[in-house]
Amino acid sequence: MSEINELYQEVILDHNKNPRNFREIENANRKADGNNPLCGDELKVFLELEDEKVKDVSFVGSGCAISKASASMMTQVVKGKTLTEAETLFDEFHRMVLGEMDEEREENHLGKLKIFAGVREFPARVKCASLSWHTMHAALHGEETVSTE
Repeated sequence: MSEINELYQEVILDHNKNPRNFREIENANRKADGNNPLCGDELKVFLELEDEKVKDVSFVGSGCAISKASASMMTQVVKGKTLTEAETLFDEFHRMVLGEMDEEREENHLGKLKIFAGVREFPARVKCASLSWHTMHAALHGEETVSTE
């Protein structure tokens, strides 16, 4: 197994076992439910927006390791960002996992999220990795539910 694959597995397993920001935000002013019927992933994303910034973000739910790890890392990266920055990250992550962007050659803001680039090789897993991102995007726009179906 290559070094990058080992690192990928370690990061995914760590965030799956110890997800960051795994809680409800009581004073969230935006939230959305996300569902991936293919894999059975279900989660809810909570956002506390203040002055055009993501003051706090969290999630609850259940899903496969990729889904939970992606949600965990998403909350870490999006917290403190402006709405525009959060939208940019959503767009870049989505394009990366779909294989529409070469994250190593094109300028981007993905940082550690590049670890998910390999899911584009497994189309069924793209939905797992992107569910939390689509759910966060829906919450930003005041939508209450999203499905990868």
